[in-house]
Amino acid sequence: MASSQTGRYLVLLDDDSTIIGTREVTRLTGIRCANTADAAGAAPGELFSGAGGIVLNQLGIALIDADEEQFAHLQRAAGETGPIAGIEAERRVFAIGEPTPPPEGEFTWGLQAVRADAAAATGAGVRVAVLDTGLDEQHPDFAGRDIVTGEFVEGQSAHDGHGHGTHVIGTACGPRTSQAGPGYGIAHEASIYAGKVLGDDGSGSDSGILSGVEWAISNGCSIVSMSLGSPTEPGAPYSEAFERVARRALERGTLIIAAAGNESQRSAGVIAPVGHPANCPSVMAVGAVDSQMQIADFSCGTVDEVGQVDLAAPGVDVYSSWPGAERYRKLSGTSMATPHVSGIAALHAQQSPDRARALWTRLTQSARRLPLPATDVGAGLVQAP
Repeated sequence: MASSQTGRYLVLLDDDSTIIGTREVTRLTGIRCANTADAAGAAPGELFSGAGGIVLNQLGIALIDADEEQFAHLQRAAGETGPIAGIEAERRVFAIGEPTPPPEGEFTWGLQAVRADAAAATGAGVRVAVLDTGLDEQHPDFAGRDIVTGEFVEGQSAHDGHGHGTHVIGTACGPRTSQAGPGYGIAHEASIYAGKVLGDDGSGSDSGILSGVEWAISNGCSIVSMSLGSPTEPGAPYSEAFERVARRALERGTLIIAAAGNESQRSAGVIAPVGHPANCPSVMAVGAVDSQMQIADFSCGTVDEVGQVDLAAPGVDVYSSWPGAERYRKLSGTSMATPHVSGIAALHAQQSPDRARALWTRLTQSARRLPLPATDVGAGLVQAP
């Protein structure tokens, strides 16, 4: 998986200063920014078509297309007291996971490992946003479900033309009894908010993700599940923009859960650091284990002071839904581990519908301790209530 920058910039506006900060961006650069408060649900590219930048109103983030001089003005302002708190390059992000053959059994090994197969909670009444490549709404296992879609990739519908999104949504919110094969879904009565932030090629950008996060918060989603990211270098700082957004989300009752990344090659002695945006302290980072409760060879880990794994979940040979005639497929990756945690989070939220910080605490305190380093699995294997 390659990492690259888009050439645009994220401008972090100070808390409760979105309007003033937007005016300051315009004053310093001459760039006119469209505001998502005036065009809810629009993809970043659609708003960009009529303006030089966009402001994600609830998150306090501006995305701009700036030249070197404009960037220099904003960078200087970010170092001073004022409504502009920071500026950073926008990254391109990717879906995480590779295909392998399908399985057999009454329930997937993943559901059994996290005890979701016997859980009384169903996720009913809880809104779960999965930001990914969309969803195949025609899949028979999702018939009759409460599904809301959002499109944040310019020129593409919410339909999943890739497969990754349908797979992770299936694990988090699919059925515990499917039309064929094992039951594979955890929060099978939760409301599904499928936000397409990655295109049919499996890639996207920070702005699409942040637009999806804002959409999820606006719709009262308790959980945002993100099986996506981009690699980081050891010691590289986390995104202050994403960290501020994650803290704001927690304050509004939304927990963001993200994949730790697949860049490790542990069999060769290589442990890669947690990727972006899971390396932010206020984003719950998820590592992957296999059916033997061993850390997955590819799973990123805590390697320095920036970015730590918070929980682990099943992420090897995970069976779930797939678009089109194939219907089901196995995938491996921290992408597959993440929706296990998101689905379990929905079960906990149904039973104790309080604030997001308390939900984080319940997830970590109820985890099954594993005989593995906390740097690899955090508090342990996530468990259903």
